[in-house]
Amino acid sequence: MNKQFNIKRTNTSNADFILLIDKLDNELWNELNEDVNTYDQYNKVPDIKTAIIIYDDSTPVAIGCFKEYNIDTAEIKRMYVDKAYRGKGISKIVLNELERWAIENGFQYSILETSIHFNVAQTLYKQAGYIVIPNYDQYEGLEESICMRKKLV
Repeated sequence: MNKQFNIKRTNTSNADFILLIDKLDNELWNELNEDVNTYDQYNKVPDIKTAIIIYDDSTPVAIGCFKEYNIDTAEIKRMYVDKAYRGKGISKIVLNELERWAIENGFQYSILETSIHFNVAQTLYKQAGYIVIPNYDQYEGLEESICMRKKLV
């Protein structure tokens, strides 16, 4: 695919970021029946200054962000691609940009959590070099969570 998408570095207060977060949450809670009571508390991303939005012209089509987990590790959060744009490689663009930005900020590793039911996401992360690790912190003991880690270049 030769389509050029625009990448905007922003923060999680950006209106377009919030618009797509709402779509993501709607999909998680209403279509995929993820446990709202368990996971919603871990999905909040207020005041994160390292968020990206992917645009098709002026239409926001994908998002992601990361935050410091510890001094050498960034935690990737809230990756989402609008349904109409899936299958076009946009998730790879989001992940690559988040990793690039994390490296620019001095991080050596990235970690993330996803659902055991999200096979497409797991495949994306594994193809990008992530390996499964024991569930960390709030995800310990959550059987529907899978945590992954990657050494950044």
